[in-house]
This record gives sequence, structure tokens and C-alpha cells, in this order.
Amino acid sequence: MRKSRKFLALAMASVMALSMTACGGSSSESTTAAAAADTTAAAESEAKTEGGSESSAPAADATVYKLGTTVNEQDSFQVAAEKFAELVQERTNGAYVIEIYPNGTLGGERDMLESMQMGTLDMGIITSGPFINFSDAMGVLDMPYLFANNEQAYAVLDGEIGRELLDTLEDSGLKGLAYAERGFRNLTNSAKPIEKAEDLAGLKIRIMENDVYTASFEALGVNATPMAWADALTALQQGTVQGQENPINVIYSYKLWESQKYATLDRHSYSTAIITMSADLFNGLDADTQQIFLDAAQEAAEYERAWVAEQEADQLQAMKDNGMEVIENPDMDSFKAAVQPVYDKYTEYADYVARIQEVTSSMQ
Repeated sequence: MRKSRKFLALAMASVMALSMTACGGSSSESTTAAAAADTTAAAESEAKTEGGSESSAPAADATVYKLGTTVNEQDSFQVAAEKFAELVQERTNGAYVIEIYPNGTLGGERDMLESMQMGTLDMGIITSGPFINFSDAMGVLDMPYLFANNEQAYAVLDGEIGRELLDTLEDSGLKGLAYAERGFRNLTNSAKPIEKAEDLAGLKIRIMENDVYTASFEALGVNATPMAWADALTALQQGTVQGQENPINVIYSYKLWESQKYATLDRHSYSTAIITMSADLFNGLDADTQQIFLDAAQEAAEYERAWVAEQEADQLQAMKDNGMEVIENPDMDSFKAAVQPVYDKYTEYADYVARIQEVTSSMQ
């Protein structure tokens, strides 16, 4: 295992107090978070980490892992990453330290997953979309309108089905530790209000690079345009695509009202954020340390979910205050009817869908 004398940034100050920025999720610029481990020795304890966070120096013999995300430091992924790093360092008595590299410093999401496969990156927090490229089974989580609410999603993801799906990643050299939250995805666009599925016909919408998403939006009559998030931000600003789909926290964090006039809360997909690790790295840990990483990831995921829930009402109001017209109660029946062909197409998910519906129907 690699050793490092780099400093770790566990930015314990609330990210909620930071000003929101509109920086791209795949910026290659290095970023640092100024954080003092001890207020009486801040000047001595701060040190930069070539794009990672800052904090007090780890023990000389500590093992340092790099964790990447493509989002900025105001995003909920940063909340999950900081909590995860805090718990791991605390519960291993400083033997393991996690450095956080936001803003795409370590690559795009698919790039980071491939780097974890090859063992050149230790960890990442990655949205659910790219995982279908590493495990066919993971695509079931991207099926449209699969969950009606957060409670249903948590019951499935934190239970037997969720763990079974994470375990399918191991054949690709990845270890899924836990499901943090991206959230329910909603539509925005610059052209017109969307109140029913038919209103989407012909709009050019950026979507994640994922076959299930492509099929879902084509079923809705959209000119679906898969692209990386950093490219999407430029495309939205230049008007080469008319819209996109993301949770409220992303719309807010990236100030999408600057290019998007309309938002429709159709909640077409619940998107996870998987705390992921190189499988070889995980398998090289002893059993007790493996359990520490698994437990810390689950606790960090639940902590981040609660943070997202606390922020959402204020973020939605900020969208309105900044001029977005928000359709909060669209015709959901029209959307669900339009995407039924997606379920007919992806029959390989039928067993998983049935098992998921068995869980969710018991909660209604």
C-alpha cells in the first residue's frame, strides 16, 4: 500500500455556508479548501495537496487514498466525501487518510471508473449513469419512474437488492461501498413550459451517457443528446442544446437558471451517487478494515441524504427567485404512459423490476 506525507483536507466547516458557483463539473483546475485542523496552529498546519483538500498532516506512516468527484465543493457529493473521510480516519486511528479531489481534477466519471479498474485511482463518488457500462444489471436503477419517493428508493438500495447490484461491479474490478444520493432528476429547458409528455416533442435535451436514459427520452419524443456534464454546461450556455435533466441540488449548485427558463418536477429517475473503490485495493485490506470502510460509506451516504433533504426547499425557492418558472405538478400519467415501451424493451430487467416493485408496493 502506498504511503504519503500529503496533508488531508477534511473541511469540517459547513459547505452550506459557501457561496454557490457555476463552475463546470469536469474542470481540470486544481482546487484547495483552506481548512485548519487546529485554530491555534492554523498557519503551521495548512498545506496544499496538488488539487486535493487540506488539513493537518496525517501520521508519517498513514496510507493515503485519493477520492475523486466531478462536482464543485458546494455539491452534496462533497458533503458525503468529507463525512466518509472523517469517519475512516477516526475509526482507523489515522492509519488511513482520504484526500478529496473535486471539480473533475482526476477525470470525468467514466474516466475515474476506468482508472479504478486499472488501479491508478483509489476511490470516487460517481453518479449512477456510467455504471451500466461496467455492469449490465446496474441499468435497472435507471429505469424511468421506478420509485415514487425517497423512502422507496432507500428501502431497495439499502437492502438485499441494492447490495446484490453493487456486488455485480466486482467482475469489472470495482467495489461499490454504498449509495449516496444524487436525487430525483427533473427536466429544465430554455424553450417552453413542460406540463405533459407531449410538450417535450422535438426538444434537444442533454442526458447522461447511458442507453436506458437514451431510450427513455426517445420514448418521450425528445432529441436525446448524451454528453459529459462539463460539455453540457457549455452547450446549455451556448444554446446548442435546449435543456437537461438533473436533481434540484444540481440545478441550484450550477445556477442553471442562467441558461434555463423552465423547470418541470417530473421526477423521472432517482439517481444514486455510488461511493466506489478499486476492488483490488479493497480486497487488499484486512476484514476489519474492510468493514470500517463499508460502514463509514453507509453512514456518510445517509448523512448526505439528510443534508440534501434539508436543502431542497430553499434551493427550489432560489430557483424561482432567480426567474425560473417551475411546474411542480405536471401530468405524471402522461409521462409514465409514454415510457412504457422502455420496460417492454429491457426485458432483461424484468426480474429485478418485479422484485423492486414487490418492495415498493408494500410501502404504499
